[in-house]
Amino acid sequence: MFAALRQPLARAAAAKPLVRSFSAYNPIQNAVSPTKSPKLEYLLTETRGRVGIVTLHRPKALNALCNGLFVELNQVLKEMDNNADIGAIVLTGSERAFAAGADIKEMKDRNFIENYSENFLGHWTQIINIRKPIVAAVNGFALGGGCELAMMCDIIYAGDKAVFGQPEIKLGTIPGAGGTQRLVKAVGKSKAMEMCLTGSVNLTAEEAERAGLVSRVLPADQVVDEAVKTAEKIANLSQPIVQMVKDAINQSFEVPLAAGLTFERRLFHATFGSNDQKEGMAAFAEKRKAKFTNN
Repeated sequence: MFAALRQPLARAAAAKPLVRSFSAYNPIQNAVSPTKSPKLEYLLTETRGRVGIVTLHRPKALNALCNGLFVELNQVLKEMDNNADIGAIVLTGSERAFAAGADIKEMKDRNFIENYSENFLGHWTQIINIRKPIVAAVNGFALGGGCELAMMCDIIYAGDKAVFGQPEIKLGTIPGAGGTQRLVKAVGKSKAMEMCLTGSVNLTAEEAERAGLVSRVLPADQVVDEAVKTAEKIANLSQPIVQMVKDAINQSFEVPLAAGLTFERRLFHATFGSNDQKEGMAAFAEKRKAKFTNN
């Protein structure tokens, strides 16, 4: 949740200028340049085809996570979730940092009563309520809250210089937005314990891929474009069925295997009530491309 080592991050920040990674992918339709809405202080947004792209934008703070950023992020993601022209979402940061941790200055003077009374950080996890798939395109530092935010997404692509870690213990606290819960499900108990208990064992992009935390490792200047390509594939499939798949996989983290299998089978049965199932299977039998209508 927190960026524990300020000096190493500051040295890294000084060593490399901020670079945006929107380069190689040629959008087919409805592309616009990333823009900063007058309503948004901490984010940039754009669309490419049927993909909504949200970029964390606090360059001077290495995209440190703060209350205002999550208020904006929840608002933008909800709007994209409700937009029928968007079928999937990409969440990214800069090439230097996806998010280097939480904003320590914002929280250092808080106390237990206000944290408990206000359910502090509760709104940081609202991203899991977004029904459309979210692909995290991670470059640079994904530490503390940055690692937790990436794990809230459905797919993680990592640039080859990405670094994942949970250094909260070095600040006398623990992860508070899922670091001890989601990380163990991704990399296993021993590695999660080592990362969270020492605060100094970080995963490189390659190590994160081998551990199962990320799906793919790509050159830093290609990670966003590849994430968009994957999101575009998802966005052009049957949207009700896409959401069923996401629901079924997420359910596997919440219930015993037998209950999860029953849930999956019921959703499978339900797909046969959709026109898209009829179209998809007919197209396969007729050796043509399916034309889904999302109903």
